[in-house]
Amino acid sequence: MTDERILTVGVEDLSSSTVLLCPAGEIDRDSQTVLHEAATAAFGRGADRLIIDLTEVTFCDSGGLSLFVRLDREAAARGGSLRLAAARPAVRAILDVVNFDRLMSLHETVAEAVQASRAEG
Repeated sequence: MTDERILTVGVEDLSSSTVLLCPAGEIDRDSQTVLHEAATAAFGRGADRLIIDLTEVTFCDSGGLSLFVRLDREAAARGGSLRLAAARPAVRAILDVVNFDRLMSLHETVAEAVQASRAEG
């Protein structure tokens, strides 16, 4: 496995209810656990709104897409939401092919996602 295949996740608490997760690398069925654990920890701290910054995500397969759906449902169950932001063209193409914009909020930039989350309440 090369270094670029390893998934790491940066975490930034934007408020008591909103957390920015910044994965870097590939999100696939083998690595998605790393992102899921970071999201679960955020929920455990009381967050109900997650923003996932996809800027540094180089690949996403069905395991990653399934994780996004699970996290969206977990956030909704807490009265919150999941927002995906700043996907690279290759990752955005995958999201577009499966019509992810019909399932959850996709934003061109992290700033747009943060603004939309703040407007949410």
